[in-house]
Amino acid sequence: MSNPLSVQLYTVRDALAADPVAALERLSLIGFTTVEPFDLQADYLRLLPDFGMAAPSAHSRVIGDDVVPVFEAAQAYGIGTIIHPSATSGWDDSDAVVDLADQLNAVAAIAADIGITVGYHNHWWELESHLDGTSALEAFADNLDPGVILEVDTYWAAVGGVDPVGLLERLGDRVRLIHVKDGDISRDASRQTAVGAGRMPVLDVLAAAPNAVRVIELDDYEGDVFDALADSVAFLTANGEQL
Repeated sequence: MSNPLSVQLYTVRDALAADPVAALERLSLIGFTTVEPFDLQADYLRLLPDFGMAAPSAHSRVIGDDVVPVFEAAQAYGIGTIIHPSATSGWDDSDAVVDLADQLNAVAAIAADIGITVGYHNHWWELESHLDGTSALEAFADNLDPGVILEVDTYWAAVGGVDPVGLLERLGDRVRLIHVKDGDISRDASRQTAVGAGRMPVLDVLAAAPNAVRVIELDDYEGDVFDALADSVAFLTANGEQL
């Protein structure tokens, strides 16, 4: 792996809302130099360089929303990859899945003209639903143009009932980023833990996507989330990953 560990800023959303400078400082003290924003209109994004941080990828809705401010913000902050953070419905209908892929393909074609890559991030429902013997996420991927990438949330894939290792192996190089998280593999996000402290086969997941950027995320956490991030980094770096 040549990419540094990243962190999805949604993990520390409450701290960012309360005191963005203090939150970014705590992330920098853990060692993060790469982050993944979830709000491209947030004022704190302009502070990232002050803490030695860059944001090569970000989450933002690009289907059904005005993409102009999204792409303008991406260009302003040097973000090269925009990930659509999941669609919640239509996964039990083949025509709806194809239509969603067509919409993302259309946005990706516009983005490519200005040097931005577009991708998709899953939750559990895309894996829980099956169409013609395959997960809806894989059916969706089959209808995406080659330039559209995937960011596989390996934890939510497991919650959806699909082996994340096999999923990554099947999707192959289409997967450019993965969300690395751990917990009891339930829909209860508050049961998530530091990476390495839960039930996920984390090392097997990493091995199945050797070239994918690793983005650490906790959707929720019952303790100090910065401690969980520090413990996650300690586990991952002890197992060959780098900050």
